[in-house]
Amino acid sequence: MYATLSNILKKFFKESTIFRYGFNVAPMYRRSTGKVKYVSDDLLKVHVKIPLSIKNRNYVGSIFGGSLFSATDPIFMIQLINILGKEYVVWDKNATIKFKRPAFEDAHVDFVFTQEEIDKIKERVENENEIDLVKEIKITNKEASKVFAEVSKTIYIADKKYYKRKRKK
Repeated sequence: MYATLSNILKKFFKESTIFRYGFNVAPMYRRSTGKVKYVSDDLLKVHVKIPLSIKNRNYVGSIFGGSLFSATDPIFMIQLINILGKEYVVWDKNATIKFKRPAFEDAHVDFVFTQEEIDKIKERVENENEIDLVKEIKITNKEASKVFAEVSKTIYIADKKYYKRKRKK
């Protein structure tokens, strides 16, 4: 449903605009309390803010760990789906979070790919048919002087034709 709607909206809006507003109005992402604040035109950079609010404050007054984790969960996968295009299959495969300190203030996280990384991903998939990519991010305060949590995501990426053949086995 979201992919179909996104394809229709691409006729009227930039992909980065659809990405940002799409996340911020999607019910499943809104429940994370994360807010996509910035998306570069090439989708290589996304900034998310997780504001401390009554919706995500835990028993001791810090941001609930589940909110920190769920606000980071879908971003890399959706970024890659849109950057790589229809010839690739992209799935979240694994994720871990290491809590470092309580977040008693708004949290921020940047999701960044370089063009070199994208080129390397395409090259590896061309040679190996499928790969696991590990990306690590830090959830910090606005100044990035305090690290609240570190997240490691493993993302499965495959050539779509290879993936379809593999699934038939």
